[in-house]
Amino acid sequence: MKKLLIFGLILTLSSVLAVAQEKAADGPVITFEESSKDFGDITQGDKVENVFKFENTGNAPLIISNVAATCGCTVPSWPREPIAPGKKGEIKVSFNSAGKMGKQNSVVRIYSNASEPIEKVSMISNVLPKGGR
Repeated sequence: MKKLLIFGLILTLSSVLAVAQEKAADGPVITFEESSKDFGDITQGDKVENVFKFENTGNAPLIISNVAATCGCTVPSWPREPIAPGKKGEIKVSFNSAGKMGKQNSVVRIYSNASEPIEKVSMISNVLPKGGR
């Protein structure tokens, strides 16, 4: 009798978890190929850029409402139209190292209607003085 009760409890919990996972996967999901890019050493004044590729792995259109950088030295551009399920998109980010020195981690926040409404990507570099390479 005790084993039957435990089996019933396990069965109930597993079906509740399955339903919760199904609901979590509902809607758009943004999945990045890579979430950071390390440029290593760059010289002060260098401009570097990276294209962060992503796919909408969810089951509803993905709408990116805003992409915000941590400072004016980092400029993002992103698709303004909805990304259909199964389709891909790109967020282009450029970093200007003028006036910067040392280790830099430029974080960009992506605001969308995805199941995780705020995602982050980053560009990392170590800015060396001109002629200091």
